[in-house]
Amino acid sequence: MIFHVEKTTSTNDDARRAEFREGDIIWAEHQSAGRGQRGHTWTSPEGENLTFSLVLEPTFLPVADQFMLLEIIALALCDTFKEFDIATRIKWTNDIYWNDRKLVGILIEHNYSGNRLSRTIVGIGINVNQEVFDPALPNPVSMRQITRRTYDREEVLNTFHRAMMTRYEQLRRGESDPIQRDYHRNMYRLGELHTFRELPSREEIRASIQGVRPTGELILKKEDGTLHEYLFREVEFVL
Repeated sequence: MIFHVEKTTSTNDDARRAEFREGDIIWAEHQSAGRGQRGHTWTSPEGENLTFSLVLEPTFLPVADQFMLLEIIALALCDTFKEFDIATRIKWTNDIYWNDRKLVGILIEHNYSGNRLSRTIVGIGINVNQEVFDPALPNPVSMRQITRRTYDREEVLNTFHRAMMTRYEQLRRGESDPIQRDYHRNMYRLGELHTFRELPSREEIRASIQGVRPTGELILKKEDGTLHEYLFREVEFVL
């Protein structure tokens, strides 16, 4: 079920309440304390975009396989945009890009019970109809900017919800190989030679993305032909 509210502090915080169950979405027009990745805040003009949180209870999924949950979320977003004739790619780990510009941001927060996930809150911000962005943002883009169409945000959200539940059932059935193949096929800059920055040294390297491990490590092939694996926050894209 989709719950639409005008204002809240954070939909991710709201989604933690026991009244919301698996598959529920909390969609807010305004968040006074919306969160993004790496502790950043998330802001969005009212009435133009989608900012919402999805509740999942993936108790069937071992903690060791949690990256696969991230994979299906990103794939569901790509599936959604395909329905609107927008071709997107997944920028490891979980941003959605159109060309070299960011269309979606995702923040995932897990709770655990022993060696399994118990409750996951997926915060998502989709740039839908916004045309003017803060110049401090490095590379945003909206659906409207891409196609010059104005979108019904509820239609976009319902399309995502259907796509997400389809991918979630795929994960529940244990179809890991097709999921990983689809994620690999949809990766941003796959096989292309680009500049990356290793962390924390901030040394720049030239390498190409070869794929990603089921546990989430990004596989890069450096110019000398050697393969290296990186966890989240061990390497970043230079755009």
